[in-house]
Amino acid sequence: MEKKKVIIITYYWPPAGGPGVQRWLKFSKFLPDSNIEPIIICPKEDKAEYPIRDKSLINDISSETRVFPTENKSLYGLYKKLTKAKTAPYSGFANESNPSFKQKIARFIRGNFFLPDSRKSWNKYAFKKACELIEKENIKTVITTSPPHSSQLIGLELKKKYNNIHWIADLRDPWTDIYYYNNFYPTKLAKYIDTQFEKQVLIKSDIVISVSEYIKKQFILKSSKINKEKVIVIPNGYDEDDFHFENKKKNECFTISYTGTLASNYDISTFIKVLKGINFKYKLQFVGKIDEKIKKILIKELGDNVSFKNFVPHSESINYLINSDLLLLVIPVQKDNEGILTGKLFEYIGSNIPIICLGPTHGDAAKIIKDAKAGETFEYNNFKDISEYINILEQKEHTEENTNRKLYSRKNLSLDLSKYIQ
Repeated sequence: MEKKKVIIITYYWPPAGGPGVQRWLKFSKFLPDSNIEPIIICPKEDKAEYPIRDKSLINDISSETRVFPTENKSLYGLYKKLTKAKTAPYSGFANESNPSFKQKIARFIRGNFFLPDSRKSWNKYAFKKACELIEKENIKTVITTSPPHSSQLIGLELKKKYNNIHWIADLRDPWTDIYYYNNFYPTKLAKYIDTQFEKQVLIKSDIVISVSEYIKKQFILKSSKINKEKVIVIPNGYDEDDFHFENKKKNECFTISYTGTLASNYDISTFIKVLKGINFKYKLQFVGKIDEKIKKILIKELGDNVSFKNFVPHSESINYLINSDLLLLVIPVQKDNEGILTGKLFEYIGSNIPIICLGPTHGDAAKIIKDAKAGETFEYNNFKDISEYINILEQKEHTEENTNRKLYSRKNLSLDLSKYIQ
């Protein structure tokens, strides 16, 4: 039986690091099990701007995946020149907790003159390569994944040129509803233009994939012209192959870990108070980019009990998870945060370590944690219940295998995805 071929257009691809690259790196690994050949279009390594790089992820690229890196003209050189920044901004501007005047100007320029985003300069190169492959190999399905949401405009152009192409738009995050959208200081005109881009993608794509039910509902409400039936949810997940439980060690004290970005609107003030009041030895470790103001508070309040590690390769990050006694997940404090699902939630689930989530108890993250029987969710200021939960876990040896977590294995989710590829 001849394999189906699918083009996947993604700005983030190894050696890009962080959660954004994981989704399609892992889908491409498991799609061949469904007789589907993934063909990746991405920018050349030296032509792309990634806040984080992780060369170890190159080892995860399947031998059955063809990759076509293209040229690109990055606009972030201008940003770095203006702001003196060493890298592009992190998600939620976690590396810009107190933006300087120049950073504010750069954000305004980005939010009003480079719509939907400054990575749009890559589009013409990706579009050209996609056209070549579609015509040469008679490819029926194209997937565009974002952010950056400018990548969705490539799908829009391909749909105009090849009306019979099956276009799947995968949106890992909200577009104009993303929590840091207003940090770009968009004018009414900029918001209007961006909203029109968003609507066109949602209306004209054949399938829209969202990562959560809440974001799905947000997208459907954007226009009465959007076919509700074509908007589906395929969450992020974890790859069972990444977890080497033979590396698990016995901790000297109760170890709580947080991995990834912690920006200024992540409220851990009550959690800090809880830790100050517990009467057993513990260690709280952060692995990733932490807002500097929060970092100073943690050091002041918790002293030697807290430690920080900037960025580690993905495999090392997994080892931090499995060698913990409790994993901390924090949902940003913002409007519509019920639908926020960070990619790390699923790796937390895959680690088989209990999760304590601070955020809306009726949100999508809370539901998934409950369905996977992976931990508990508490409102940010629920001092009493957070304290009790931590004390219970400290006294209980966690050894049982949680089979419910397999609901979110990348392998199973790839099977769901394969049903929509023609």
